[in-house]
Amino acid sequence: MNIALIAHDRKKEEMVNFVIAYEEVFRHHELFATGTTGTKVMESTSLQVHRFMSGPLGGDQQIGAMVARNEMDLVIFLRDPLMAQPHEPDIIALLRLCDVQGIPVATNIASAELLVRSLGRGEFGWRDLKDKYKPGVI
Repeated sequence: MNIALIAHDRKKEEMVNFVIAYEEVFRHHELFATGTTGTKVMESTSLQVHRFMSGPLGGDQQIGAMVARNEMDLVIFLRDPLMAQPHEPDIIALLRLCDVQGIPVATNIASAELLVRSLGRGEFGWRDLKDKYKPGVI
């Protein structure tokens, strides 16, 4: 599965610690990340990460393009809800694309842990559900 890792500045350490804790699960998947987040994950683990630009410089939009093409399976975006972000429209657009495409997105550690634990158990059923509940499909 293709998994995106994005973390605002004050959440980067939390993301790194999370990936370290679940490194064995992540090892079996393709990882993508915005610039600095990807660098920090690679420096702290033995994982390879496809890195895009920094979020404010277009990295969120690059990941959004993969979501729009249905090339992303899961997005973990540790947002800082207490800090205004200059690229908030890009963030909202990415989250909207995830909703449109039916891509699970975790915006905090609790939801990220639920999703990654399901990955660890081999539960990828959400990809099969995407079209199941469209109008006219029984």
